[in-house]
Amino acid sequence: MQAMESDILDHLDLRLLAALEVNARASFSRLGAVLGVSDQTVARRYRKLCAQAGLRVVAVRDADRLGQDQWTLRLRCVPDSAQTIADALARRADTNWIGIASGGTEVVFGTRPRNPGDRDDLLLGKLPRTPRVLEIRAYQLLHRFEGGPRGWTRKFRLLNDDEKAQLRPDPVTSTGPARLDPEDEALVTALERDGRATYPELQRVTGRSESAVKRRLGALLASGAVYIDVEYDSGVIGYPLAATLWITTTPGALHTVGRALAAHDPIAHAAATAGPSNILATAVVRGAADLYAYLSGPLGRLEGVQHVEASPFLRRVKQLTYPRPGR
Repeated sequence: MQAMESDILDHLDLRLLAALEVNARASFSRLGAVLGVSDQTVARRYRKLCAQAGLRVVAVRDADRLGQDQWTLRLRCVPDSAQTIADALARRADTNWIGIASGGTEVVFGTRPRNPGDRDDLLLGKLPRTPRVLEIRAYQLLHRFEGGPRGWTRKFRLLNDDEKAQLRPDPVTSTGPARLDPEDEALVTALERDGRATYPELQRVTGRSESAVKRRLGALLASGAVYIDVEYDSGVIGYPLAATLWITTTPGALHTVGRALAAHDPIAHAAATAGPSNILATAVVRGAADLYAYLSGPLGRLEGVQHVEASPFLRRVKQLTYPRPGR
């Protein structure tokens, strides 16, 4: 993969970003020890990433591990209405990313309904009654090939294996299946606002003892029910163009194509789906020429691929589970 290029961030900034994708709750002293700088330097660079690259550290409920529905919806809209519709969707707690594509006439977004009632309210209720939505295409995610807890910057190889091993959280033995209990809600909600919230802060929010908070968070992370992720502006690191790829394969090639996509450098997310296409992927590239090179090269050469449609985003309205800063 080509190196990151940024007029704003230097090599240390980029290595810090990669380190946070390995362990976003690591202390500044631990990050500094691995990166070979002081904790004060890490703190300064962290603030820089927040201010100039839109960095946010947040908890994400892993719908795959929790056995919850995940959908990607593609809305064809009346011209000039896409931004209004996208903003309304961004205010919903069950949407996790939203982009405007197709020259501003299409809204593409992901949703994780917490229960069948929420799903039906959106898919069968609100969206069909929205007059400026001309067409709805729904894709249920069946299997994740790439994305989730696996950060995209690992493909830039900014950290070696020893550095990543030093950064990984201390292992915690999971004592049960991935699940969220009602008493976990305050803890997870606080981490959804700030994934680096300290244990004393989490103690105050939850009313639990600091040791109990630490144990429960460790168990949630170990089970995979929740993971800590980072959000940032890929344009700042030299990759401003993202596109959703709607891929149709032969049934027998579905899994092999999905696994191959996961290994491709431009692919930040890929999943098998039920819907008009059977694989959805997100490619992040430097520009239109690189998108063309990927579509006509690595993707086009995969055996079993029958059809590909690309929808470049004009604007990303929401990432992860939360509105972007400033919205």
